[in-house]
Amino acid sequence: MPEFGSDSSFPTDEPVCIGIDLGTTHSLVSVFRDGKPELIPNAHGGTLTPSIVGVLANGEIVVGDAAKELRVTAPDRCAWVFKRYMGQERKLQLGDKEFTPHELSSLVLQSLRDDAAAYLNCEITDAVITVPAYFNDHQRTATRLAGEMAGLNVRRMINEPTAAALVYGFHAREDEKNLCVIDLGGGTFDVTVMEVFEGTLEIRATAGESMLGGEDFTDRIVSAILAKEGTQLELAELQQPLRVSRLRGECEKAKRKLSQDEQSQIRLPDSDGNFPESPKTFTIGRVEFARISEPLMQRIAAPIARALRDADLGPEDIHDVILVGGSTRMPVLRDFVVDYFGKPPIMDHDPDEVVALGAAVQAALIGQDAAVDDMVMTDVCPFTLGVEIVKEFGGHMQDGYFKPVLHRNCTIPVSREEVFSTVSANQTNVTLKVFQGDARKVADNTPLGELEVKGLPPGPAGSPIYVRFTYDLSGVLEVEAYAPGGEKFRTVLTNHVRQLSPAQIEEAKQRIDSLKFYPRDDLDNQKLARFAERMLGELHPSQRQQLDEALDMYEDAMARADREHFDRAKDTLLMVLSALGLDHDEL
Repeated sequence: MPEFGSDSSFPTDEPVCIGIDLGTTHSLVSVFRDGKPELIPNAHGGTLTPSIVGVLANGEIVVGDAAKELRVTAPDRCAWVFKRYMGQERKLQLGDKEFTPHELSSLVLQSLRDDAAAYLNCEITDAVITVPAYFNDHQRTATRLAGEMAGLNVRRMINEPTAAALVYGFHAREDEKNLCVIDLGGGTFDVTVMEVFEGTLEIRATAGESMLGGEDFTDRIVSAILAKEGTQLELAELQQPLRVSRLRGECEKAKRKLSQDEQSQIRLPDSDGNFPESPKTFTIGRVEFARISEPLMQRIAAPIARALRDADLGPEDIHDVILVGGSTRMPVLRDFVVDYFGKPPIMDHDPDEVVALGAAVQAALIGQDAAVDDMVMTDVCPFTLGVEIVKEFGGHMQDGYFKPVLHRNCTIPVSREEVFSTVSANQTNVTLKVFQGDARKVADNTPLGELEVKGLPPGPAGSPIYVRFTYDLSGVLEVEAYAPGGEKFRTVLTNHVRQLSPAQIEEAKQRIDSLKFYPRDDLDNQKLARFAERMLGELHPSQRQQLDEALDMYEDAMARADREHFDRAKDTLLMVLSALGLDHDEL
């Protein structure tokens, strides 16, 4: 365990904020004290709590190790891998009871909260919960809801690769390098590209897949065995659920053994799920496992390439590749990293534990712990956010097209504005439909909500409407829209915060208001634009182009209302004016 700065005493007079890695296969809980993060053991003395929920014959609900044992004998009364279904309208049947994915997750979180309270001997109310970087808005909302149902005030949700990087980042605070964190858990896959410099962790890009993980590699072995018997996995699960459950457990053991050995034997249960005295066996080696896993490795390669492309880096620009998640122990993945990046990966911390440790570090950052006061972290929005627009084709208007306002992997918190137009003369109302995704058409993206803009002033088709998106570190999105000189309409989208308390929503609005920037409304900025416009008419034709281009950039920056972009455009305009000998002191 690396040193995390000077020791800091554990606060007893303030709410304790724990860190939780809510995993697909296992979950962990942690706390930051005495200058470093530490894992909290569960009631059985281990740190890995299986993310499994079961219902006993008497109706009692069991979580963790007890549910894992029940899964072997009564898989129809257990649920696992439900993290994959977070945010979906889905019910999972456990015996005669039905649960949603976020209800099942809340039971796991409650178990972790109780373990932490017993270990720390204090009440636990606050938590930082990790989520896959590529979780969409609905999945994040469901995770927050699960935390609140478990009696937790979710202070922050942090992306899992970012949490892991916090641990590695603190270990080498003086380093300057590009990192690629590959996080392959039991059910989800993420890749995050980041830069470490002068005690700062800057996230450059993130990508991934929420339906890809170690469980899929296990199922490839199960499918290979069943295929030799002429049976498909989906059909076998319906006809012989107990046998498939036992077989999957044997395949999971074999997959883990291949991390140390060249080959492994798998016992084959009979049709009732029992093992005879001399069961049949299936032998699988690393080469065969790599062959049947090839389709999954292709799915892993695509998000890595996308993240590097978004970060404007190549594999050769990455100094260290960090592996996170228990499934990264597979030799097939390590071999892939060596081939792709040309260097062996780093695994200085236990890949099962590092995300939970990073969640505790994030909790310390929120609590302004002295041990982390020299660390700064930036994050990005992992998906594109925008609105539905209408396009004209051959004189006909066609709706259903997507126009981004915030692009994926932009640094957050962020506030940006785009100019849109009315489609008909004297149009008085506009319904802004907000979506998340990267597809050209909104039908292929995820709907987030709507904003009604009313009372637009009469005018010709093409009259401007300003739309601003503001996104903060907690994943709260505010949408604002208005016509020049008209009333501003705004909404904090309910898909993001429908489970937040009124006080939390108000706090989010205050944070968002501090991010907003309206350069177009500033009188001095307007004067500078008019001065440059007037001077343009007095210049010799050979000098016009430079000032004309700088003025276009300045006016575009005023419309977009991106502070950094505007500052650069204003400095450029002032330098061009100065180089042309134009006096603007009167401004």
